[in-house]
Amino acid sequence: MSDLTPATAATSVLAVLGEQQGTGVLLTPTLVLTSAHVLGGARSATAAAPHRAVPGRLSVVWSDDRLDAALLQSGHLLGVPPLFSALATDRPIPGCEIVGFPRIQRYEGQKPDVDQFTGTVLPMAGLLRRTLTVELDHPPVTGTEDGPSPLAGLSGAPVLADGRLLGIVRAVPRGRGHRRLECVPLTAVLADEEVRRWLPPDVAPPVRITGTHPHDRPYEEEYAEAVGASYRRTRIFGLDELGKRASQWDLDTAYLSLEAASRTPGSPDRVPQRIDDLLASRPRVLLRGDAGAGKTTLVWWLAAHAAAGTLGPNLAELNGLVPFVVPLRTLRARGNGYPSPAELARVSGLMIDPAPEGWAGRVLNAGRGLLLVDGLDEVPAEEREAAHTWLSQLLARYPRTRCVATVRPFAVAPDWLGSEQFEELALLPLRDADIQAFVAAWHAAARLDGDPDRNLADLERDLAQQFRHNRALADLARTPLLCAVICALHRLREGFLPETRWALYSSALHLLLGVRDEQRGIRTPDGIGMTVDEHTELLQRLAAWLVRGGQTEFTREQALHQLARALPGMPRVAAQGTPEQILTHLLNRSGLLQERTDGVFQFAHRTFQDFLAAKELVEDDQLKEALRHAHDQQWHDVLLLAAGHCTRRDLPTLVEGLLTAGSATRKRDLKTTLYVLAALAAQHAAWLDGALHGRVRKAVKSVIPPRNTEQVGQLARLGGYVLPLLPGPAEVSREAIGTIVHLVFTIGGREALPYARAFAEAGEADRFSGVWSQFPLEAYAREIAPHLTPDAPIMVTGVEQLRHLPDHPSVHLYGDFEAPELLSGLSGRRLRFLGLAQNTRLTGLGFLSGVDCARLTGLYLSRCPRLTDLTAVARLSALAYLRIGGVPDSAGTLDLTPLHDLPHVIVNITSFPRKQILGAAALGDRLTVE
Repeated sequence: MSDLTPATAATSVLAVLGEQQGTGVLLTPTLVLTSAHVLGGARSATAAAPHRAVPGRLSVVWSDDRLDAALLQSGHLLGVPPLFSALATDRPIPGCEIVGFPRIQRYEGQKPDVDQFTGTVLPMAGLLRRTLTVELDHPPVTGTEDGPSPLAGLSGAPVLADGRLLGIVRAVPRGRGHRRLECVPLTAVLADEEVRRWLPPDVAPPVRITGTHPHDRPYEEEYAEAVGASYRRTRIFGLDELGKRASQWDLDTAYLSLEAASRTPGSPDRVPQRIDDLLASRPRVLLRGDAGAGKTTLVWWLAAHAAAGTLGPNLAELNGLVPFVVPLRTLRARGNGYPSPAELARVSGLMIDPAPEGWAGRVLNAGRGLLLVDGLDEVPAEEREAAHTWLSQLLARYPRTRCVATVRPFAVAPDWLGSEQFEELALLPLRDADIQAFVAAWHAAARLDGDPDRNLADLERDLAQQFRHNRALADLARTPLLCAVICALHRLREGFLPETRWALYSSALHLLLGVRDEQRGIRTPDGIGMTVDEHTELLQRLAAWLVRGGQTEFTREQALHQLARALPGMPRVAAQGTPEQILTHLLNRSGLLQERTDGVFQFAHRTFQDFLAAKELVEDDQLKEALRHAHDQQWHDVLLLAAGHCTRRDLPTLVEGLLTAGSATRKRDLKTTLYVLAALAAQHAAWLDGALHGRVRKAVKSVIPPRNTEQVGQLARLGGYVLPLLPGPAEVSREAIGTIVHLVFTIGGREALPYARAFAEAGEADRFSGVWSQFPLEAYAREIAPHLTPDAPIMVTGVEQLRHLPDHPSVHLYGDFEAPELLSGLSGRRLRFLGLAQNTRLTGLGFLSGVDCARLTGLYLSRCPRLTDLTAVARLSALAYLRIGGVPDSAGTLDLTPLHDLPHVIVNITSFPRKQILGAAALGDRLTVE
């Protein structure tokens, strides 16, 4: 993770072959800085590097003989540049490096080879001449005072302090035994306005250097290994619980790239996309997701891969960043305050020695930190302002730090971190295709561990089939956790599955607490034998204590205290061992408790904690206590899960209590949430008094129409229940119609289609143009699309939609469609507008030759990094407006020459470096570049 480790030095430093041999260092992946005298006035040069090819000639785009510095531009990606730095002291800085290609250093007899020198930067030595002076630690072994310098060829070589670029070598003065190097400071090069035009607008400013820290780089390598050891493996529910040899699996086996959507008002990315794509362009993200939605798994995956530098192209910017994972639940369990920068490396319990003094601050100050704050909802509501203050102050002190924070959907207010430039994303429920992918991954993990079950493949096929044809079952599996539970139970029960969420959790607990050891013939492996009910009794008491205290983690001493209070009422269990022995048994045998860090424990998932706490509260006749916390978001899942434990006598108490709490608050968001919880609890009842059902419906109807997206999200949890309560198109005000339509398409599916059609027929069809994926494909094309106005583009996000595309003149396609798919889906249609977004595969628009574009007046290309060939646009004679947005591949250029024959087209280009745009002058004021 260091800025310029030996692995990256090989791709950051090049031999430059101009009028003489020299060295160059990358400022960007395509821009090389070298000494001007190496080029000797030439307008191009070649470059070389050991053991890899450097394609083509490099063009000289800037040169300054006074500075003795020049820039070379390549049309290809050449490597990874180091970070920039600047001197901020007049004291000597030892431990600096010079890496370059001296002429005497060769391999295989003639090829330039890299060499490395160490030395001390002397800030005062070149002060009057405004140069950078380096004194080498040792003289070159072949040097003579009056002979040619053994360092010839080092001109242009980078001077590095802690891996950051301070300047480049330009001369070796005589009379110093070849130990002094005269260098050009990087700050002098960056001061030139023309140089800055060749750099990306968001290039990080130079880090101020006051000294070197030789222990930082080795520590970062050790830290990366510790992060990988801690976060590279995870538990997969239902595999170790069924007696597998291993208790953890490689995270990549278990990781599923989830879908998410922006929750930031006005964002162009409201269309669902893979979370990897959305994180790429957002330095700071508040990620909302339900219990079991995969938030923590994503945090672990990001940490492990960022530390190892193995993230794919979309998230390549994060490779090499130093991840700091801050699990807020662990801080709560330990009673610790929020960490200072110096404490970040140890707060997640990594097995690693203390960091060098000031290391974390230096990492954050250099903009190389990736802060991963997991579980803001784990902080009690009254303490969240302190959490907000801590995070705000940390990011204000280190403003270039990238950050991802996770939270339950409604735990904090909308835009809670907006003042810190956070964008909000929401993890979405698994789609049917995601469920199928998860089923395949779960069974693949079972096979990787040498599963002896011969019918595993048959079970996988059967479960995949059940998910395809049983909509109720698929609706139970919309989070990775629940999907894993279903996989495990399906295998255990040879294909038979529970039908409700509560039955699913209950069956999972029986699987964990009893069935596993019974199947394996294990009775009392540690001398303690407990029934499922006895296990449950102890665990639910512990869970209720955690919920009451607003915690999710506990220490051994805290657990022993709770067991000591419970065991006197369980003489059969107490007779078998001490509280310490009973706790050890629960940790070893229950499968529900796990050690998170040394001496700190938690339930395998928060959902099981809440489920057991709800059971304890109901059985202990403490529903009224739970209802007193109805205003606290941390209790909402507990209250909802309590419905599954309630008897016919208890359930009305719960429903009425939620209605009463809702009517008592003036906060519309909270009122909506509590009425929705009451309705969900009432839906669970096998029987509930009709009058109480009526009160619930009336309460829910009173918070319709919703006033914001939070309320829409809450009401959508009721699914089809809420649809008959909605006002029709003629009954709703113009101000509220937007949120009603939003609620309809958020619920989506076949049962929402008649309501969507009613609004479409009433002139509101355009509000549904971007949500085709929310409804059955053919039914939407038949019942909604015909009512769209011609200028409202239909949003297409999948190949199956493309196959069912209705005859509509405006189409916007999101995602990686191949040219043959586009040709097949669009041929025969008379297009007026076409949009292409988030397509990383398409390189040109040649497919348009097979599409009727005689009336195509608008073309929109967004975030299609490889789509820089506009040759086909020349044939679009009716084109009036072309918009191109998004950063291209760093080596790509955009040639606007094909547009010169379109005299009326207006072109708008955003987020595309002007220097990479060709043929712009001929368009005059018809072109704007932002």
